[in-house]
Amino acid sequence: MEELLLNIARGLVDDPNSVSIVADEPDSRGTIVYHLHVAEGDMGRVIGKQGRIAKAIRTVMKARATRDGVRVQVDID
Repeated sequence: MEELLLNIARGLVDDPNSVSIVADEPDSRGTIVYHLHVAEGDMGRVIGKQGRIAKAIRTVMKARATRDGVRVQVDID
């Protein structure tokens, strides 16, 4: 899961070396929170106009999580 998010984010940004992900331990409901960190200048590329790209990233991650039988949440920092 983390590798999928990393590959998606690195494909969107100008500085792929600045992309990092921190995953929290599953909470009481079993949800894993992924914190996506990108360079300040690439933040707009990851969020997109009106949040469309961020929403698409979250949709892809939730689809993969459903297939794997887990719950995920993606936060873009």
